[in-house]
Amino acid sequence: MRPSDPWGGPKILTKKRNGSYTWQVIAGSATLGLVVAAGAVLAAGPWDNGQRKAERALAAAGDRTGGAHHGRTAPDGPRPAPSAPAVLPALGTTTRDAPQDPAGLRDALAPLIAAPELGNKVAASVIDTATGKQLYGRGATTPMTPASTIKIATTVAALSVLGPDHRIATTAALSPDSRTLTLVGGGDPTLSKAALRSMAADAAKALREDDADAAGPVRLAYDISRYTGPVLHPISPNDNIAPVTALMVNEGRLNDTDRGHAPRTDDPAGDAARAFAQALKKAGVEVTGAPREARAAGDARTVATHHSARLSALVERTLTNSDNDIAEALARQTAIAKGESASFAGARRAVTNELKKIEVPVAGTHFADGSGLDRADRVTPALLTALLARAADPDRPGLRPALTGLPIAGFSGTLGGRYAQDAEGTGLVRAKTGTLLGVNSLAGTVVDRQGRLLAFAFLASGSLSATEAEPALDALATALAGSGG
Repeated sequence: MRPSDPWGGPKILTKKRNGSYTWQVIAGSATLGLVVAAGAVLAAGPWDNGQRKAERALAAAGDRTGGAHHGRTAPDGPRPAPSAPAVLPALGTTTRDAPQDPAGLRDALAPLIAAPELGNKVAASVIDTATGKQLYGRGATTPMTPASTIKIATTVAALSVLGPDHRIATTAALSPDSRTLTLVGGGDPTLSKAALRSMAADAAKALREDDADAAGPVRLAYDISRYTGPVLHPISPNDNIAPVTALMVNEGRLNDTDRGHAPRTDDPAGDAARAFAQALKKAGVEVTGAPREARAAGDARTVATHHSARLSALVERTLTNSDNDIAEALARQTAIAKGESASFAGARRAVTNELKKIEVPVAGTHFADGSGLDRADRVTPALLTALLARAADPDRPGLRPALTGLPIAGFSGTLGGRYAQDAEGTGLVRAKTGTLLGVNSLAGTVVDRQGRLLAFAFLASGSLSATEAEPALDALATALAGSGG
């Protein structure tokens, strides 16, 4: 068994008629939950809020791409690494006294969900993704602060509207008189300086075609009109998220080599334009004056284009690393596609309406943002499990990245350091984590002993310590892995 593709579905080695072997992607929701891998996944840590100093130090220790760290490394837990082997858990090898029915499941979860470490309010939902049947519920329709588990809703909505192959374009447009070049932001927070250098080379070539003697001089402008409304998240300024603009490089981090939780610029669009100006000069283009913010002329022609990675990859990166900047970008891309304003308010309307369209329960929900950093967010456990079931639906393959991007217990992303080597849930639980001060959540999938792919969501508030609350959540997910015997 080969490790699953970190940005795609799990694969298995199969023999062809001619005797050779090939890797094939495995379809089917139950099989998806069985195959676990760590090969080539981002060695990431969780990133939600950055409100705790100790976790900031942890987040700074690795090469990560999200916001703040909201997890801990278990001393005896497996390290996520490209060389980590695949794990193929056999059904029936977990606890022998696992419950066989919903009543038994309630009995098994009751003492775990009553753990004082989870705080004073806990809501939960567990369903069989194949049937949609609720196997366990406790306040399943109670709106709760979800923290980063809201990213499941953000990514499913984006995939549903845009499709997994959608790419976000950044362009450079040249005015008819070849005097003004405008860098037009499309909303790709992953834009790199390398991409800007490539665009600058293309722009320089176009300018030379217009004037064989020289490339320029040109005035440089930058257009960020694709997004509207406030650019600052309610928690900003913060090292977990940059101002939300349609143009930025490396998610607005001040240091080109930084990843994850890191200092952010207060002018990501201006910084990107200045980096483009430098790239143009190195490409032989004379740039006059400083870049200025302005819309591209209506009759300007595109002379350079850079496309982001496919939406499927952006979704998986968002979920694996709990990337706040990409989550907010996906919410705005959804708003644009739905004809809403590309703002926090427009994204809220767009995500809500798209989730209604795919017929999941949105009653009581409030999407104040796309990342889960805003405490005004509200979702229900029933919504999260319904979304996971939609993503597992064989008739909705375009939503599958919302499952394949989930961190793997003990191996990848925000669950990479939360499960010990011999824990029953290691390699079996795939889940999105969420942490804010006093708020802890876990929502994802697990295969039980009968081979059923279960979707679960546990939302807790009022906890005094994430260090204590997270193991309690992990124990709940692990209990599901041992159920159904």
